[in-house]
Amino acid sequence: MKSESEAADGRTDIAIVGGGMVGATLALLLAAQRRQWRISLIEAAAFAAPDQPHYQPSFDARATALAAGSVELLAELQLWPALARHAGPIRQVHVSDRGHPGGSLIDAAEYGLDALGYVVPNSWLGSVLLQRLRQQPNIRCIAPAKVDALSVTAAGAELTVSSADKREILQAQVAVIADGAHSPLRAAIGIDAEVSDYRQSAIIANVATEQAHRGIAYERFTARGPLALLPLGQGGDGHCSALVWTHATARAEAVAALDDDEFLRQLQAAFGFRLGRFTRVGRRQAYPLQLIVAGEQVRSAVAVMGNAAHFLHPVAGQGFNLALRDCAALAETLALAARRGQRLGELAVLQQYQRLQALDQQLTVGFSDTVTRLFSNASLPAVLLRNLGFLALDALPLAKTWFGRQTMGSAGRRPRLRGNG
Repeated sequence: MKSESEAADGRTDIAIVGGGMVGATLALLLAAQRRQWRISLIEAAAFAAPDQPHYQPSFDARATALAAGSVELLAELQLWPALARHAGPIRQVHVSDRGHPGGSLIDAAEYGLDALGYVVPNSWLGSVLLQRLRQQPNIRCIAPAKVDALSVTAAGAELTVSSADKREILQAQVAVIADGAHSPLRAAIGIDAEVSDYRQSAIIANVATEQAHRGIAYERFTARGPLALLPLGQGGDGHCSALVWTHATARAEAVAALDDDEFLRQLQAAFGFRLGRFTRVGRRQAYPLQLIVAGEQVRSAVAVMGNAAHFLHPVAGQGFNLALRDCAALAETLALAARRGQRLGELAVLQQYQRLQALDQQLTVGFSDTVTRLFSNASLPAVLLRNLGFLALDALPLAKTWFGRQTMGSAGRRPRLRGNG
């Protein structure tokens, strides 16, 4: 990884705005495809110094669920052996509707897998990505820095980048916008986003239970909104889970602010006793929930990725996994264009990427949105419909297979990663 202090000639092949998990993974996927590409990764926050500890296990650490398909992609990048050190396997997913019969169990063994996915602490995921970025000679990280302007020229994209001590102009064949759901750069270049407000907020926290989770993830649907428990691997005893608990926005802050005993009492009432009693809860945060979909994902010399392209409800755990598949498909498309002698930012090239991912995005966004709306509705027709759905999953093997493939992140097209050396 080239230092942000190194001199640059102002030219780069691909500029990625946003150095979070999506932007960093995209940079590594691109670097793996073609070592001769010059890649610039621009991030608003400072990266950790090389001599600082990268990971300190914490009960309060936030985590991300990686579907089996995402694990395959990360394994191809040779990142998974390191990530697996602090990953908790999801061996089963139990889906139920509180107070009503029916439910479904999705088991990794039915698909010949050790796990449907894994839960990895965000701090460890970020640490592994950063360490790998530092090993890539064709990736230049510019951080902390911001993009003041982005314009499209005949040669590609021109970015005005400001950091603490300098201002520079970057000329890129293609610029990737990956700076979050409320992307200021997406808005600055006139790309609108369709926002659907769920009128819910998610309370995020880690909890401990009397009984070990045994690698089971729980999706529990209640009258007040969906509740998810994801099995965590830290601690080694299998008693810690990551909680995503949705409430009406007006109520969520009050619930998050409850003292520990009252919070656990209300959580127990909502979840039940499948894991015995809840014994501990960590720091709690509440986040408003929306479905945000960019009106355009590609323009000449511009691609919108990650949460800037589609921001999903977290309960179904689809957002980051879809973004990884998008990143792999974009890297594959750009590598093919390079082999054909095409300019990376040509609109036809970026439209080909969009066509490749269109069905996957449509299915995943639709699945997440439908599940959220159906299982946040306490009306009798909705209750009957979702319980019939549970019965269908158990009675119809094809329906259960489709639901399982969606959960594992393998329902969409599988991108091919082929570096050219």
